Amino acid sequence: MIFSAIQMKTGEDFNANLAHLKKLIQKSGDIVVAPEVCLTGFAYDRFEEAAAFSQKALEELLPLSRNRIICYTQIEKIENRFYNIANVLYKEKVVHRQPKVKLFAFGGETDYFTPGSMEEIQIFEIEGKRFGLLICFELRFLEIWQRLQGSDIILVPAMWGKLRKRHFEQLTEALAVMNQCFVIASDSANDDMAKSSAIISPFGKVFRDDRKVMLSKSVDLGEIKKMRRYMNIGLA
Repeated sequence: MIFSAIQMKTGEDFNANLAHLKKLIQKSGDIVVAPEVCLTGFAYDRFEEAAAFSQKALEELLPLSRNRIICYTQIEKIENRFYNIANVLYKEKVVHRQPKVKLFAFGGETDYFTPGSMEEIQIFEIEGKRFGLLICFELRFLEIWQRLQGSDIILVPAMWGKLRKRHFEQLTEALAVMNQCFVIASDSANDDMAKSSAIISPFGKVFRDDRKVMLSKSVDLGEIKKMRRYMNIGLA
């Protein structure tokens, strides 16, 4: 399979962001992850507009999932509350939805978003593969790692600041090694963001390049079983 991690900038023009994302997805592999809220940014002063645009964007992204899995997050309004929700698309359907549970107070998220519930973070299956998903700041919480134990592939859409760039790298690498799984981490390329997007193997091998707008790498899913047999920690 080919995994892809998008590392794009998000501007103020929502339509331009969507057009850029669509072009990148069309060039991506079998599984592609885009940065957190890459279509709108956090847009605290344009929340209603961002939520309405997200629904339009979903309709345009669904056809691109005919032959690939797409993961991204968007701002949504549900019963007069705003959520940061990850959508996983496949075969032109939304196959998994997961709201962000752990909001980043330093970035103002707790003032604008409603958190999801921990019970909504769970492993889900696509074509016999076990997937986990966590959104940006959630990387720091052990209780979320434990809920994803046994995943074959963990998807990480993020908008992670460059001041803590090394933390993002360390946490995503440890996530792959501890779970003996693949991790596809996608971070924004905005000037104040860390980049550090990566495709990480169960053996801890890292493919990362901050110069690229999209990273794509062919992977052997057999590495999951190999690592779990070689170093048996109860995940085999």
